[in-house]
Amino acid sequence: MDWDKLRIFHAVADAGSFTRAGDALNLSQSAVSRQVSALEDSLQTPLFHRHARGLLLTEQGELLYGTVHEVFHMLAMAEAQLSERQERPSGPLKITTTVALGSTWLTPRLKEFIELYPEIEVSLQLTDGELDLTMREADVALRMSPPRQPDLIQRQLLRVTTHVYGSRDYLKDFGYPQIPEDLDRHRLIVYGDAHPLPVANINWLLEVGAQPGLLRRPTFTVNNLYGMYLAVQQGLGLANLPDYMVPDTSNLVRVLPEISSPPTQCYFVYPEEMRHSKRIEVFREFLLRKVAESQF
Repeated sequence: MDWDKLRIFHAVADAGSFTRAGDALNLSQSAVSRQVSALEDSLQTPLFHRHARGLLLTEQGELLYGTVHEVFHMLAMAEAQLSERQERPSGPLKITTTVALGSTWLTPRLKEFIELYPEIEVSLQLTDGELDLTMREADVALRMSPPRQPDLIQRQLLRVTTHVYGSRDYLKDFGYPQIPEDLDRHRLIVYGDAHPLPVANINWLLEVGAQPGLLRRPTFTVNNLYGMYLAVQQGLGLANLPDYMVPDTSNLVRVLPEISSPPTQCYFVYPEEMRHSKRIEVFREFLLRKVAESQF
């Protein structure tokens, strides 16, 4: 099929008439009509129903239009990506990550990124579920587990370790635990009963130093790490929190520093089709610099 004829057919289908399509293409109505007729002759099938009020696609025309429209969309994406490689990165960048990571670590750093790349339109969606990147629900994700879909690219971003934290006010009232067994006498905040858990054995604080076969009873449960962080800030008790959540300026203190969770990885994930996106490239490099600067 001749590409010029397909381009004109697509314009006619969008416009609904030869005249309006000719105006858009800077061609005469007769030239547009001849090209569409020639395409129909080459395919040996009518593509439009012609009537006094305009043009309607036939069933075969609908099929061809859907395919040509998809090709146009893919070409437009390719053109945008090629242009983006040559110029400053610009356009929308939709990021998704967990409520905890996004609220406490990522959001405070996005101001610098936006100032560095003002042409990038940043949006952030926080959810402890997983958006479908292949369906373009987001452009890039920061995830606490590797993706299961084969058409997603993953890069290790940071290593996450959790320690036990308490507020200064809480520790002033209840004292500092010196050994894990001391946790028996403290108020404990743990992750609530949710499936799947964000990481395996997230509530190890109930087990460490406890009598064999016994679990401590928590004082408070909440099915969100950010909620746990806020509860600790308010002096409700002790909790094991990811180190990235606790800035140096926080009122929280790490206790029992010799015990921690096994480290887990946070992954930078994006679709294969976005491999050459300049926006994703500069965002990834920015995050890697911020991770290197962090003190956890």
